[in-house]
Amino acid sequence: MLYNARFIYGESVVAQEADVVVIGAGFAGLTAARALLEAGASVRVLEAASRVGGRALTETSAANSAVDLGGQWVGSQHSELRALVADMGIDLFPSYDVGKQTVLVGGRPIPLVSMTGAGVAVGLTRLALAVRSGVGVRDDRRLSDWLATVKPKQARRLLDVALTELTCRHADDVSISAVADMFAGSGGIREMLTVRGGAQDSLIVGGAGALAEAMADELGDRIALNERVTEIEQSTAGVTVGTAGGAMRASRVIIAVAPPATTRIVYRPALPGAHTELQHSLRMGSVYKAVAVYPRPFWRDHGCDGQALMLDGPIRSAFDVSPPDGPGHLCVLVPGPAAVGLDALSADARRVAVLRAVADHFGPGVASPLSFHEKSWQHDQFAEGGYMGLPTLRQLAAVRAERARPTGRIHWAGTETADRFNGYFEGAIRSGRRAAGEALAAL
Repeated sequence: MLYNARFIYGESVVAQEADVVVIGAGFAGLTAARALLEAGASVRVLEAASRVGGRALTETSAANSAVDLGGQWVGSQHSELRALVADMGIDLFPSYDVGKQTVLVGGRPIPLVSMTGAGVAVGLTRLALAVRSGVGVRDDRRLSDWLATVKPKQARRLLDVALTELTCRHADDVSISAVADMFAGSGGIREMLTVRGGAQDSLIVGGAGALAEAMADELGDRIALNERVTEIEQSTAGVTVGTAGGAMRASRVIIAVAPPATTRIVYRPALPGAHTELQHSLRMGSVYKAVAVYPRPFWRDHGCDGQALMLDGPIRSAFDVSPPDGPGHLCVLVPGPAAVGLDALSADARRVAVLRAVADHFGPGVASPLSFHEKSWQHDQFAEGGYMGLPTLRQLAAVRAERARPTGRIHWAGTETADRFNGYFEGAIRSGRRAAGEALAAL
């Protein structure tokens, strides 16, 4: 399918280099590129960062174990992701899920067989019914307005923390409709909040980054790193993709990057107004993630359940994400405004604050990890936040209508464009397959 046409780009003559150029080497872009290659199309992948993986980021610990600082969990319903893991010859292992998640206030557990527990149960039931029926779910109604109806106060706080954990946004900044849409597309409230049998069911041996690298290995030198796309020009003859290092010609383009990155590209001609509005309507959340690594998961010795939700203090949740045969991995997540609050601390002070906050639950030994790894995704120059872009108030319908609609020769991928499991790797993979199919049909 590769064309030999040549054309003028600025003052340079540029040869067509691929049937399709894919922008972004996260799970969506890598999936699209693999699908195109399997179908016999020529493809080039341009990635602005110095690595593949996008919102998957894996480091190596002092214990030589894989540490995920980005997305990591594989849900029970994530069929495409599970198939990909198997196809790459990589194994999964079950998330540690012994006992019940503990809710802490002031470092002390609160009983869920209480008014707080009853209030949470009623609130979640009401929310689940609203998601299914649509009653009371309006895109001009803030999540904070809905939370204000939950009683008692501590139950309201618990639900606020739990929902902020999922959206990474302040409850004033997201609509109840956007939250309901997220639940409906991801298997429901129970699925999203559950470990075993839910969205946090399993983990990838070697980390999510190993999976991305395995996909990239298949593509070889078709991937160019440190290649930030600056402009895209469409014509009846094809598409010109410009970078700081030059330009290339293709028949089609798939853009598979986080929403903020799409706004930094100059489009000629300009994108339709509806899509431009969509780009600015999807806002990334703020999220800080840290993983402390120990010789072994010692907290299990005294029956610690390995999961904790904190209603106060500097962090919001902690999980035991240790690989089956060790070492011990303790994952901490801090979403929304609390993540921004950690920015004021130095790296050393932040580490001390994070580990001190979990010491009462996991034991004083957490103060001395072999290594400590952290990532503030709101400062990542390519993603600019996590876990995904959510619509601003009153924009959900427009986003639904436009998020995956091709604009001329440009096709859109990325977890935000998926109709199911958006915000997860599963959604990214599904979107990559869909965009590749569109491009192939148009070649």
